[in-house]
Amino acid sequence: MTKKVENDYEVIDSVCAYCGVGCDIAAHVDTKENKIKKIFAHPDGATSEGKLCIKGTYGYDFVDAKERLRTPRIRKSFLEKNPEIKEAISDSITELDDTWYETDLDAATTAGAMKLKEIQATYGEKSVCSLGGARTSCESAYYFQKFTRDTLNSPHVDNCARVCHSPSLKGMRLTIGEGAASNPFDDIYKTEFMIVMGSNTTEAHPIVGNRMIKAAQKGTPIACFDVREIKLHRFSKYKAVTPHESNLLVLNMLAYTIITEELYHKDFIKNRTKNFEHFKENILNDPYANPEFFREVEGYEYLADMLPEIAREYATKKSLILWGLGITEHVDGSYAVMAIVHLALMTGNIGKDGAGVMPLRGQTNVQGACDMGMLPYYAPDYTAPKEVGLMTPQLVDGMLDGTIKGVLNIGEDLTHIHPNINKITKAFTNLDLIFVQELFMTDIAERADIVVGVKSAYEKTGIYINAMRKVHLSTPLVHSDLPDDWEVIKLLDEKMGGEFGFETSEDIWEDVRKTATNRFSGASYEMLRANEKQGISWPITEEGGTPVLHREDFRTKDGIGAFRYHGYKLSGMIEEILNNKLTGYHLTTGRIMAHYNNSAQTKYTENLMKKHKEDVLLVHESDSADFPTERVILKTEYGQTNPLKVKFTDKVRPKTLYTTFHHVDSKLNNIFGDKSDELIMTAAFKSIQVDVITVSA
Repeated sequence: MTKKVENDYEVIDSVCAYCGVGCDIAAHVDTKENKIKKIFAHPDGATSEGKLCIKGTYGYDFVDAKERLRTPRIRKSFLEKNPEIKEAISDSITELDDTWYETDLDAATTAGAMKLKEIQATYGEKSVCSLGGARTSCESAYYFQKFTRDTLNSPHVDNCARVCHSPSLKGMRLTIGEGAASNPFDDIYKTEFMIVMGSNTTEAHPIVGNRMIKAAQKGTPIACFDVREIKLHRFSKYKAVTPHESNLLVLNMLAYTIITEELYHKDFIKNRTKNFEHFKENILNDPYANPEFFREVEGYEYLADMLPEIAREYATKKSLILWGLGITEHVDGSYAVMAIVHLALMTGNIGKDGAGVMPLRGQTNVQGACDMGMLPYYAPDYTAPKEVGLMTPQLVDGMLDGTIKGVLNIGEDLTHIHPNINKITKAFTNLDLIFVQELFMTDIAERADIVVGVKSAYEKTGIYINAMRKVHLSTPLVHSDLPDDWEVIKLLDEKMGGEFGFETSEDIWEDVRKTATNRFSGASYEMLRANEKQGISWPITEEGGTPVLHREDFRTKDGIGAFRYHGYKLSGMIEEILNNKLTGYHLTTGRIMAHYNNSAQTKYTENLMKKHKEDVLLVHESDSADFPTERVILKTEYGQTNPLKVKFTDKVRPKTLYTTFHHVDSKLNNIFGDKSDELIMTAAFKSIQVDVITVSA
């Protein structure tokens, strides 16, 4: 919605371009200058509640930053290797520098299409893949996977959910048939008890964190689990600081207490679930499920008493569980998500107001990208694809063995955000084509053969879906002559023989509505515009949305929720403590409010950079003797970081370290290998043992 304010200023309503909270925003726009002057939230904003975090408020300078990629580029060496392509577009290239030619969109897509045809003719149709889409609109993500699957006839599509909440989708689909949040954020005000696990919510999802703090201040008890002390602990009844890699252990202990004290909801289990008796038997026979086990884990003995108290309060009250990447980015991430759902199924804490399970999604449209089918094993609406493709780590292996030769990429800085960067860098040098659509020359763009600058979220019309399934139709805040992502795909598609005939984003969305009928059949642009500020939660019919899922049945084939036991395997820090061999340091990573992921957008706002200009390593005060220099390098068998500034604190435990991962210069992902979730290959970013190398001044 746009309305006149005064002179040449307008107030335009839209959606925030950052995290999965998907806040409603409003902007003061100078229409003469075509410039955003201010971003804020309306007092009646349904998601924002009238407040934005510092990214949402100040992080818009990227829109007209001088570094924006406004003219397509083609690498000179690429054209030297492909003289027939150079000849075909020779009239449309001009020299930029020693590395790049500049060109126009038609020539860039012509070059891309010619090379795609050559690669597929030489190596086969499946030798190309498409990656990304969580930072663009649903329309572009949908077209991206459709172009790849139907025009290129390659099954290989994936998005950055691979490094975040793919285990949430997997674990929830296997137990309750749906991989998205069951409840809206406002149910935080309706619940009687909250468990927050592996989520530094006040930093990563601050507007949701605001709700948690308000609820706590009004008396709602919170059990907050993390491997270090975080802000939310100050507002929590239960301040649970746990050992690294202990999520599944802790969750099964909660289940053990509920079972042994018979706090489970017998009628709910009988009428709406299956496999409980088998699950119960396994939990009772699990050697690690009894909370008393923690009495043997030095430094964490208090959990033996605290965990049963948490279990009792959760089971006997209307309760929510919310979690973040501290759950999913482990080898047992999918199993831990299943264990979360088990607690809800046992106690009937799902399918009603104030009770449910809520993964806190990361990217502004990562939920939407998954809904649109940008996953190798799901077509739109989570239906079976005609062929299952490879996940990103498998595609990287394919690049190394020569079976994958071309990558199309939208808005995912692949050589920054994924693990084992040394391996990935080697893999990408083995490709014949890297075609990137981006706002800036990110790390992957610098490595690309063809780079096309595209509209940002604040410059286009499109649909974004937040972490509570709310569908928002965004309105452009300013005008841009750059193409939308889907317009670039359209040119590639047509030059590769595609005939979908999309002319507008609404055309694409209408195709989504016909294809993904279970979730979006009623979600017309007209309906979404009429609900612009508040959004609508899918599934959406002509009658409206569905704020709470699973009220009558689960979204499984038989409508029944399933228990799927998996036991904790003794390993890592806990095994070392038990054997009195806690050596070296265990590192975990996370976000800070001022930046978002690889800071590709936030670093162009001076105020945000002042808040956090580099990744800083937090070290416990008692470990200061091992850190005599101002900076240190972290090293593993896979690689090493650049020097990181050290800060001593009492907020991490001894022998544990913490840092953020926002700045590419830190090279943090050099130190992570291929260790990943056992079912879905999400990298184990949340715990790794590192060596510390001091750096002389």
